[in-house]
Formats: sequence, structure tokens, C-alpha cells
Amino acid sequence: MVEFRLFGEVEALATGRPLDVGTPRQQAVLAALLVDAGRPVTVETLIDRIWGDNPPAETRNVLYSHLSRIRQMLKKSGTDERVERRHAGYVLTVDPDRVDLHRFARLVDRGRDPQSSDTDRARVLAEALGLWRGTPLAALPGDWAGQIRSSWQRRRLDAAVQWAQAELRLGRTAAVIATLPDLVAEHPLVEPLEGCLMEALRAAGRAAEALDRYAALRERLADELGTDPGPELRALHQTLLRGGEPATPPVRIVAALPEPVSPAQLPPDVSGFSGRTAEVAELDAVLDGASSSASISAAAVSGTAGIGKTALAVHWAHRVADRFRDGQLYVNLQGFDATGAPVQPAEAVHRFLDAFGVPAERIPDGLEAQVGLYRSLLANRRVLVVLDNAHDEEQVRPLLPGARGCMAVVTSRNRLTGLVTTTGAHPLTLDLPSAAEARELMARRLGADRLAAEPDAVDEIVRLCARLPLALAIVAARAAMNPGFGLGVLAAELRAARGGLDEFAGADRTTDARAVFSWSYRQLDPAAGTLFRLLGLHAGPDIATAAAAALCGRPPRETRPLLAELCRGHLLTEHVPGRYTCHDLLRAYATELTHNVDTDAERRAALARVIGYYTHSADAADLLLNPYRDNPAPLPAVPGGVDVARLDDRAHALAWFRAEYPVLLAVIRQASGFDDHLCPLGWILSRFFGYQGHWRDSITVLGIASAAAHRLGDPHLIAVAHRSLGNAHVRSGNFTDAETYLGRALRAYAGDPVGEAHTQRSLCWLRDRQGRHEESLEHAQRALELFEAAGHRPGQARALNAVGWSHAVLGRYADAVAYCDRALALQRELGDRLGQAETGDSLGYALHRLGEHTRAIESYRATIDLYREFDDRYNEADTMVSLAEVHRAAGDPDAARVMWLAALDIFTQMGHPDADTTRANLDRLDAETVGSS
Repeated sequence: MVEFRLFGEVEALATGRPLDVGTPRQQAVLAALLVDAGRPVTVETLIDRIWGDNPPAETRNVLYSHLSRIRQMLKKSGTDERVERRHAGYVLTVDPDRVDLHRFARLVDRGRDPQSSDTDRARVLAEALGLWRGTPLAALPGDWAGQIRSSWQRRRLDAAVQWAQAELRLGRTAAVIATLPDLVAEHPLVEPLEGCLMEALRAAGRAAEALDRYAALRERLADELGTDPGPELRALHQTLLRGGEPATPPVRIVAALPEPVSPAQLPPDVSGFSGRTAEVAELDAVLDGASSSASISAAAVSGTAGIGKTALAVHWAHRVADRFRDGQLYVNLQGFDATGAPVQPAEAVHRFLDAFGVPAERIPDGLEAQVGLYRSLLANRRVLVVLDNAHDEEQVRPLLPGARGCMAVVTSRNRLTGLVTTTGAHPLTLDLPSAAEARELMARRLGADRLAAEPDAVDEIVRLCARLPLALAIVAARAAMNPGFGLGVLAAELRAARGGLDEFAGADRTTDARAVFSWSYRQLDPAAGTLFRLLGLHAGPDIATAAAAALCGRPPRETRPLLAELCRGHLLTEHVPGRYTCHDLLRAYATELTHNVDTDAERRAALARVIGYYTHSADAADLLLNPYRDNPAPLPAVPGGVDVARLDDRAHALAWFRAEYPVLLAVIRQASGFDDHLCPLGWILSRFFGYQGHWRDSITVLGIASAAAHRLGDPHLIAVAHRSLGNAHVRSGNFTDAETYLGRALRAYAGDPVGEAHTQRSLCWLRDRQGRHEESLEHAQRALELFEAAGHRPGQARALNAVGWSHAVLGRYADAVAYCDRALALQRELGDRLGQAETGDSLGYALHRLGEHTRAIESYRATIDLYREFDDRYNEADTMVSLAEVHRAAGDPDAARVMWLAALDIFTQMGHPDADTTRANLDRLDAETVGSS
């Protein structure tokens, strides 16, 4: 038997005797086979792993030469291991446990078993760590070898932390103190390692050394990364400062991430799924080999439209869902959707983070940071990710898990060769099912007896459907709904439909699909047929019942049966209760139909209804969240035949916005020609996006609304657009653009005292953010004068608060309290709860400076509760910072620390610059605590 070593330099030993593994390039070929020991590796994958993007001339000949030498090396060793050529690629036949890398993985998996005792866990993890001889593939060049090194270094560190935690729970601190310093020296920025060592030192009565290590770590992190230790280490540090007893069990040092839920996003399994036995087995093999592979575990399923890629992926995912205990993610990437652009990676990642229960305000800005958070959530978990209907590799790469244990299944009409070569994804090309499999699909839906009665008709249906599963499923659904129809009758109808589609003539398989679509469409009730055609106009990834009702101009109670009829005919799918979607081929067919059948006026009327539905429903939701907002532009009348969404309260309004978020983005991008809707819809959405921390989306929709206002040429709407964009840029910290837009708004509002007053208040906010507080007060006073003159009481109350805040930051605290008390009384009279939150924050600030700590704390706590009602997490965090200051001043540093840490968590996840100030506050508190101890 040969033992192979990949930790350190590549080595092979036969009965303890080293074998000649050849040049570094030959070692790379050996390693490329060993990371998939016992499984076939394609020639293309070998070439990519060894040479990357720069393969030499005659690459295959060079590869074959190296493979030949490896064969000779194994033959001379006199052992059973060998390299075999199989249909799927080259296989090195070896027990994976004879490869240190795979043995390490097996032992670590045993160490993670929640049923294991700490004694067993510590023992097997120590055995795994003992296999480490050095950096994996130490002498090998290339990107692939670098990826292997990075991946296994992370696994080693994770195993070391788990081992140390098990030892600490057993009370064996000496082993941890003896082992971890060298590992920490190798990886000086890895907080979990340092945390375990600090915990061990504390348990051993060496708290002073632990404090020294914390100080050194904080300095390293500041110098190298510009950041502070995480909340868990800071909490351990505070316990050390207070001389607390060792924790039992020890403090668990992990990343500051939310405790995730286990999402279950798979669409329903395909009813009557049949065939594809070989493909299902191939996916099973990919999964079975995932635990012994160092590369990302992924399968790329490709094939023509309608061939059953999604059905295969979803059916297989349901079969193996129990092997992914931490959840299953699914997204339709709409790579070939006829009505809109493909889903952007940032939007898909955002949906995944939502599925894990990550609050929107904790999702950082920027794709790279979002992907980092997503992959951190998947680390050390078993999650299945189904990426359906991808357009290309670039759409998929950010969505792939970054660690072993998870698996991704990608479907696409394209082969995604780049994904196969760069990530090692397993390619699976889906071809048409055989005639026998096609008949089996029909039999699963209709029963074998019915097919046996008319075998010739069945053969003809299979032929006319070109064996496309999507087409066969539609025909079977029609037959199932009409059990009295002979299959010969259906075959004749289908034959006639195919012959009449001259505009679709051609050899493309989608011709046959369209023929089936046409045949099925012609069986629909006329009202259902109209709805199906009009669905081709809808831009969103799915549609709710109420929106579908608006699209066809019918009440929801009349629309539900039409949607049910389309679902029964397999022209539509109810993927979650009350929300419907369809295959992109069917969407494309519906789009063609509506342009061929419906007039321009009918299509425009349908679009006006559905856009009107979204505009008025969003307005109703926004009104619940902002009852004292100023509606900057009158909404167009509700189109005839439209029932606006019925929303009962703020929670219902927030739920509606969240469910329709991707649809609303698609609709506002589509709605050219409806500028009277684009203006109010853009402003409404910008407020919701602002609350949720989607500031880029907020600026995007405001840009669309602004362009619409300029096309309309309405000076008032243009002024509102400038002010709204100015506010959005103040919120995001872009003060230069904010000043530009607010200056334009002030000029455009000439003669409109209320509009000018709102802009003056916005300028007050901008100057306050810039630290120009005297100017801020001047703008606030001018806003108050204008609101009072116009008799605008909600604006008057907000302006009173602005004046009070400006006095407070200028040190005039008694004046501030007086103005804020007036504002609060008026807002309570009006029922303006959001205004009360803003004023309560200002009042708390002034009371704090007057030394009235109890009243200040009460005011801030009430303010936090109010902001939570509106899900306004930025202002919630901002008020937490202020409350922390009061607790500190009142002599309660522990309460202050809790508030600052909570605020820092929100700011950090939002990517907001206030995180830096909050960290500085925590540093100051730590220094004060040390100084007083």
C-alpha cells in the first residue's frame, strides 16, 4: 500500500520507503488526481488545475507523459494503486484514507459529530491536527494549488479552535497553553485562536498574560486591518478586567453573525417525475464524493430550453434535502427571461441573506462584502444551493459556497465551461429523454392502462412534442383534466396546432414547444387566455393574485379561478401561496401572443392597471409607515378595474413591501411611458429602501423618478426630485452631491413656501452632518417660519424639533428642551409617532447635557421603541449610541457597553461610517475601565 502526503511537499511512501514523485509539474498531476482520490477527473479539469489559463503547446501530450510516469512509479512500488482511464476521466485507485488530506477531513468530521463526547472529540481532532506537516502542496505553483493551500489552512485553523474548545471544556488548559502560541504566531490575526488561548490563560490563573495578549491583538488588528477585536473577545476582555471567574463552558469565540435559521426554499417537487435515472445517479455521485474533495462541490446542468433542467435539479434536491441539515437555498436567476434583465448577483445574495434571517440593516453595502457575509454564514454548515436558469458564469460565481460541506447545483441553457474549469464543477449535459422515458412520464400522470389502450396515439404525442418534458407535461395535464377524451383526439388536435404555426416554422425544438403551448392555450377559457397573454407584459419574477387581477382588469375573486386554470394546464406555477411564476419559454410565448393578439391600446391599458396597482398599493403601505408624510406629487387616479392592496397596519405594510421588493424594482425600471406613476412610485420606494438600508436602490429609483419629472416638465415635481435626491445623499454621507441637489431644489421651489420649508429642513440636516451648527440653526428657524406661515402643523412640529436640536448641539440645552417639548406635545396631538421618535432623540440629548440622566434614559428608550415600530434600524442604532453615552455618564459602564456593541453591530453590517465613531467610544470606555481598576 502507498501512503500519499499532500500536507507539506507532495510525497508518496510504499511501506515507509519514499517513491520518486518526479518534477513539481508531475507532482501537480499526482496531487490533482489525489484530491479526488477514487473518482474520475476529466482531462480538462487536470489541465486547468495544473496549468490554469496558460497551458503549454501540446498540453495533452505533456499531460499524458506525466500520467505515464506516475503509472510507472506506482507499478515499480509493487502495490495495488494505479491510474486508470475511464469514460469520465482519469482515476487514481486508492483508499482515500491513505491520503493525509482525506484522512484529516474524515477525522475532523468525526470531531464535529454533536453526539461525540468532548473526550472523543479532543482525541480525534488532535489526531487530525497531528497529520499536518506543513503548508499543503508546498512546492507547487499555480492558482489551483494556491486555492488548495488557502482552503486547507482555514480547515486546520477551524479544527484547532474546535480542539481547543473541547480541551477547555475538559479543564485541560495546559495542553491548550502549550499548543496554541505557535499557531497564533503563524496566524496572528485569527481572533478565535487568540480567544481560546486567552480563555486557557484565564482558567489557569494567568489573567494578566491574557490581558497582555488582548492588548497585543488589538494593536495588530488596528495596524493590519484598521479594525477592533470582535464583540466576543471584547466581552472576554471585560470579564478579565473585572476578575470574573472562568466561564463554564468557555466563551465561544465566533464571528459576529446572526444565528441563522435553516431556510427551505426549494420549489415543490415535480409531480410525476420519471426517468433521468442516469442523471440522478450522476448527481448522487457528485454529492457522495463531496466530502473527500477539496474543491467547491458543484454540478453544472446544461441543456436546451424546456428539456427538464429545473425539474431534474429540484427533484434531486428534494431527494437529498435531508443530507443538508442546515437548509436549502433556491433562486431563479432569470438568465433568459424575455421580459427583463437577469437577476443580478447582489440581488440574489441579498435574497439568500434574507432567507437566513439576516436583518436588512445588517447586510453590508457592496457585493464583495455581501458575498463575504453569505459565505461566512455557510461556513461549517451543510447547505444545498440551487441556482436555476443562470445566464453565464459571472452571474453564478458570487453565489457559490466557499467551503466544503455545501453543494451548488446550477442549471443553464449554456454549458458554463468556465465554471467547470475554474471551480471544478461537475458538468452534466441534459439531452432529450428517450421515447421510453417520455412514455413513462405520460404514464406517471395518466396511468399505464390509459396509455396501453392507445399506444399509437401515445407514440404520436411523444413525437409531436419532440420528447420535450415541458411539452409532454402540458399535454398530460390537458389529458388528465379531460379523462373522457381519447388520446387519439388529443394527438389530432396537437397535430393540427403544429401544422398551423407557420410563423414558428423551423427545425428548432422550441418550434415543437410553441406548438404545444398554442394547442394548450387554445383550450383555455377566453378569460384565462387573456390573463395568460397579459402575463407576458409583467416585468417581475413572479406576480401576486391582486396584481394579476389588476393586469386583467378583474376583481381578485374572479381572477383566482383563472390562475388555477393556468396552473392546472401547467402554464403557470403557484410557487408560494398566492404568488405565481412560469417557465421562461412560456413567458416568452405569452409575450409573443400579447403582441400578436392584443392591440396597442389593450396592452397599454393592462400595463397602466398593473403599474397603477403597484403605485397605489405602495402608497397605501407608505402611508401606514409615514402617516404625516407630505405626498410630493398627486397620484394618478386608480385605473378602472384595479383593487388596491388592503393593508391593515404597519406590520402588514412592511410585509407587503418585502414580498414585492424585487417586483417593484423591475416594475419601476420597466414603466417607461408612465411618468405620472414613476414620480410618486420612486419617492415612495426610496423611503422604504432608506429605512431598510438599501441606499443604492433608493438613489437608483430616485434617479428614475427625477428623469420622469424632467420629461413631464413640471417645476414642482422637478423640485421634489432634487430634494429627494439631496436627502438620499445626505443619508449616505455624500455631502457634495447632497448640497448640489438641495441647492437646485431651493431654487426650484421659489413661490412654494411648504416646499421651501421642507428643503430648509433638509439643509439643516446637511449642515448638522457637516458640523456647521450655526448655519443648521438658521435653516431650522427659516423652516419653522415658513411652516407656521403656511399653517402646516406636521411640518411645524418637525421644524420645532430641528430648532431644538440645533440649540442643543450649540450648548443651549434649556432652549433645546423648551423647543422639543413644544414639538413633542404637537406631535402627540397629531399622532405623528415617527416625529415623536425624532424629537425624543433630540430631547434625550439635551436632558443628558443638563445632567437629567433618568429623564434622558426614558426619552431615549421610548425613541428606540418608536424607531423599531417603523423598522428604521439606522436611527435605532444612532439612538442606542446616545443612550450608551447617558449610561456611561450615569456611572453604568456595563449598560453603556451593551448599547454601543448593539449599535456597532448594526452600523458595521450596514457599512455605515458611524461604525468608526462607535468603535472609538468603546475604546474610550475600555481605557476608562482599565484606569479605574
